[in-house]
Amino acid sequence: MAEPVPHVKSALRTVELLDFFAQYPGLHSLTDLQGKLGYPKSSLHALLRTLVDLGWIETDVTGTLYRIGMRALLVGATYIDGDPVVQLAHDALDWLAEVTGETVHLARLDHFDIVYLATRASRHYLRPFSRVGRRLPASTTSLGKAILASRDDGEVRGMLPAELPSLTAHTIVDAEELLVDLHRVRKQGYAVDREENTEGLRCFGVALHISDPPRDAISCSVPIPRLTPEREKEIASCLLEARERIERSAMRQRRAY
Repeated sequence: MAEPVPHVKSALRTVELLDFFAQYPGLHSLTDLQGKLGYPKSSLHALLRTLVDLGWIETDVTGTLYRIGMRALLVGATYIDGDPVVQLAHDALDWLAEVTGETVHLARLDHFDIVYLATRASRHYLRPFSRVGRRLPASTTSLGKAILASRDDGEVRGMLPAELPSLTAHTIVDAEELLVDLHRVRKQGYAVDREENTEGLRCFGVALHISDPPRDAISCSVPIPRLTPEREKEIASCLLEARERIERSAMRQRRAY
């Protein structure tokens, strides 16, 4: 068995710093960053200046506060533009948004988080809306729960953080309760986020079976005032149809190769 390749410290710190900015948007001081990351202040300052010069980090007008830079956006956009699942799901997401009139999403599991890759805004919104690039705990979203439900309980337990994050008063924060909810997902065929990351919004999600195990999912978000039991059944049916369209496209693509 080959020995693991040791990490290059400077590269590891660079990635950790960029991950920090991605997780905590906005401006941060050198002191704040040093306290959160624990790097020596002189080394951190030199790393920040290098990344500023390269466009990965930007400063405010005083030059003392730092945030993520334009180059990160360009690389992120390239990732999405070139992602095969985003391309496969394009037409199905358009169809789903059209027939439901609601906001729909495509997202991917990354460790224990969901990262949004594509969004179609509800026709009810008067301004552009997108979550692309946003990261949320998997346990708080229908997208994440749909993907987690495709794994057995043992694998899910191994993925859970020490404490489940809480975003609203409705978020599931008990591991056993989450597992019960995942059993419900497997039985009914789709996941439900009951105002667990956004108050006043219920979301429905299904995993895409185009990888093993699934790591992508699609969802539809509906404000509580527009939701009825009949509407929930309609949304679930449309989601399952959209998933079938995407999975058929994936199968055709595999056959073409």
